[in-house]
Amino acid sequence: MPEQASLEERVKYRIEGEFCANCSAKMERVLSATEGIGETKINFAAKTVFLPPSRVAQAQAIMEKIEAGVKLVPIQMKKETAASDNASAAKEMKQRLIRVVSACLLFVVGLGFEAYWKNSSGRVLEDFVLLTAYFIVGFKVLAKAIRNISHGQIFDENFLMALATVGAIAIRALPEAVAVMLFYSVGEFLEEQAVNRSRHSIQALLNFRPEYANLIYQLDVIKADPEEIQVGQLILARPGEKIPLDGQIVHGSSYVDTSALTGESVPRKVEVGDTVLAGMINTTGVLRIRVTKVFAESSVQKILDLVENASTHKASTEKFITAFARYYTPAVVAAALGIFLVPSLLFGGNFQEWLYRALTILVISCPCALVISVPLGYFGGIGGASRHGVLIKGANYLEALTDIRTVVFDKTGTLTEGIFQVADINPAQGFTQTELLEIAASAETHSSHPIAVSIREKYGKETNGNNLTDILSYEEVSGKGIQAQLNGKTVLVGKAELLEHAGIPMPRLMSHKDPGTKVYISVDGDYAGYLTISDRVKADSRETILRLNQMGMRTVMLTGDNSGVAGAVAEEIAVSEYHSNLMPEDKVFWLKSLSQDTKRGKVAFMGDGINDAPVLTLADVGIAMGGLGSDAAIEAADVVFMEDRPSKLLEAIDIARYTKKIIWQNIGFALGIKMLVILLAVFGLANMWIAIFADEGVALLAIMNAMRVRRYNHLKRTSLRN
Repeated sequence: MPEQASLEERVKYRIEGEFCANCSAKMERVLSATEGIGETKINFAAKTVFLPPSRVAQAQAIMEKIEAGVKLVPIQMKKETAASDNASAAKEMKQRLIRVVSACLLFVVGLGFEAYWKNSSGRVLEDFVLLTAYFIVGFKVLAKAIRNISHGQIFDENFLMALATVGAIAIRALPEAVAVMLFYSVGEFLEEQAVNRSRHSIQALLNFRPEYANLIYQLDVIKADPEEIQVGQLILARPGEKIPLDGQIVHGSSYVDTSALTGESVPRKVEVGDTVLAGMINTTGVLRIRVTKVFAESSVQKILDLVENASTHKASTEKFITAFARYYTPAVVAAALGIFLVPSLLFGGNFQEWLYRALTILVISCPCALVISVPLGYFGGIGGASRHGVLIKGANYLEALTDIRTVVFDKTGTLTEGIFQVADINPAQGFTQTELLEIAASAETHSSHPIAVSIREKYGKETNGNNLTDILSYEEVSGKGIQAQLNGKTVLVGKAELLEHAGIPMPRLMSHKDPGTKVYISVDGDYAGYLTISDRVKADSRETILRLNQMGMRTVMLTGDNSGVAGAVAEEIAVSEYHSNLMPEDKVFWLKSLSQDTKRGKVAFMGDGINDAPVLTLADVGIAMGGLGSDAAIEAADVVFMEDRPSKLLEAIDIARYTKKIIWQNIGFALGIKMLVILLAVFGLANMWIAIFADEGVALLAIMNAMRVRRYNHLKRTSLRN
């Protein structure tokens, strides 16, 4: 990528005007090869593109050269702009519909003349009516073809339709010429409608974008634009209203519907101190909320951006089809030329008959059925996944989910609840349980680790909140524990390795057979005892692992816990293998080791997206679970589960497989029908009527098939159970 394009921040632009998927691929290819613009991805489904602002004029010229009438407009979030755009698009669609209906009526009248009025006057009227119908629907196609040829853009659908129909008129196959242009226009209209439905499906997903906020201003409540609310301001959410911004509840309690964000239909109870997110629906009580993020940084906006921009990361199948389309059309045109010239010039074949066959082949040489349906399939898959609380950052990651053969799990917070409790206190001789707990809690004062929090909570409950001993010094030993100075005494709190490394003798009665994480404590070189910290396995962890094992996948658990705890959890959830006592760098080592085994396929890692960022980045598919509202999770992972449930992985894989199945159905169907009709045309068994179905009909059917992905319902799918 050129230096300027890489350094200059890109801005999102909407592409206005009509253009097909094939033209979109051409514009993307030319823009990417242009000095100063660099690699560019056009989101055909959403009609958007990211460009360096200083190169917009250059990009506009390039795109207009390929497809006349397209226009780059900066994305504006204001509702007035969106309403104006929708009105303009609706007006254009209405005009196209009028042209198509008028041409259809004239076409039927022309066929009537042909059937019932056989004299010369009838033929003149027939030609006049049919040509009128032809130009009503075909003048734009002809104009585009001439314009594109003047710009060196020859092999596109406009040129092919123009050449095929003008040739048909020249050999007196006027009804076929009109039918081809008419059905092509009808097909284009229906394709645009289908693509718009797909776009609207994403917009329907975005319907949870809040329209207003109840701003508490002095002693009054006023309606305000969510984009104008600032951090720290107070807003009111009444029953039945959408929560417009991320914030913290300062007054009231209620149940909130999170289904738009997580796919979870069960309402969640929230009260003072809890965090609520934009897009949730308040169902019962009145909530007073202090805003913690502006709208542009809210969870709902991040989700919208992720879903809408996901198609900029193209899957390998999508890239292949785009590359294939570049050569498919010229190859078919060359074949059509050969079919016309060789028999008629070298073997004395009927000139008009072989020209008709060649023109028939030209009609089906446009690759739009493939170029449209493949990205729409991925677009629908990503949108469908988001409605189930699974955010997938790109089609490449959606495709990678189908190739996963090894799933690596972090333990704490992923397979287990991550909510720790002190289950047992085992002091050594000379210490009481209260003393041991106080020492541990004092040393862990500054740690944010869940185990440290559980120790402090236990200590606070036992002593009714008495003040902790003053800490003179504090040091975290990475992956091992804490070293602190308490009242002049050196205290170690952490794993057994921490005490062993300091040369502190450990009683041989220490056993790892009983489940739970052990926290060992020493004071001034003397062993003081240990605490047992327990963590519960999540309700759906075992079912998820069993299902993955049934699918033939390798399931691996990596944890920093000791082998006793890891073994107990591994046995409970039936994981294939586990590795314990791991430092953060050890997890990286194991993931690299698992990834090198190419026979096992792609490797996915599931963690919390914060502590496991390096491993998430290294995995073929990094999955952050429970990432709702977590900036770190959304940044680090390729896939984000909005709910804290391992079983979401089964849904994600099922959606990916379902999407891939539909996409390959489209590829096989489109190529199969086109190749069959080309073969029939060569032998004179297919006419232009059949050819136009093989082009526009197949494209429409492929689009409709791709749209099935949007209606994915995990409860009705059984592929993972079989």
